[in-house]
Amino acid sequence: MSQEIDYYFTLISPYAYLGHDAFMAVAEKHGATVNFKPCVLGKVFEATGGLPLGKRAPARQAYRWIELQRWREKRNLPLTLQPAYFPADPSLADTCVLAILEAGGDPRGFMERTYRAVWALDKDIADEHVVDGMLADAGHDAHAIVARAKSPEIAAVYQANTDEAIAAGIVGAPGFVLHGEPFWGQDRIELLDDALTSGRAPYRPIA
Repeated sequence: MSQEIDYYFTLISPYAYLGHDAFMAVAEKHGATVNFKPCVLGKVFEATGGLPLGKRAPARQAYRWIELQRWREKRNLPLTLQPAYFPADPSLADTCVLAILEAGGDPRGFMERTYRAVWALDKDIADEHVVDGMLADAGHDAHAIVARAKSPEIAAVYQANTDEAIAAGIVGAPGFVLHGEPFWGQDRIELLDDALTSGRAPYRPIA
């Protein structure tokens, strides 16, 4: 039986970038269908008690530097610790993923380019020209996708994904939901793999 995994992310997240390839490999290994669901991370934080980076305690900000270096090495991915354009507004890039999906396309090539643009290539993904180039490089009609990404219909899907993430118990990016069980963070991908392998019943919060 085919499994489905809801994948909640924003293309500005370093942890989503670090976990993307590993997650896609797990999904492919199990023949799972991935439902790509970009969402507004700031609203997820607001609803679940998280804080944007600049408002976190100094100890938490310092620990983040250590974690990024650990996982950069673990995942064997290039990652600039202080990219030139971070933070940046990811909404255009995120909604382009939704426009690609609506058009029946595969967003993975664009997503991979966008993650790397921020964290390895020092590009500004809030710049429409940068987004256009990445869409074209991934084989999409950049003009059509960007135009649709700016539509109210796509904005509504973006908000709906955010609401779904909050309702599903996702508290940050990336987040994965398998049979209603949330897995938060790229460091939970191995646990997601275990759940897919065993076929166990999903774990639930204690009431």
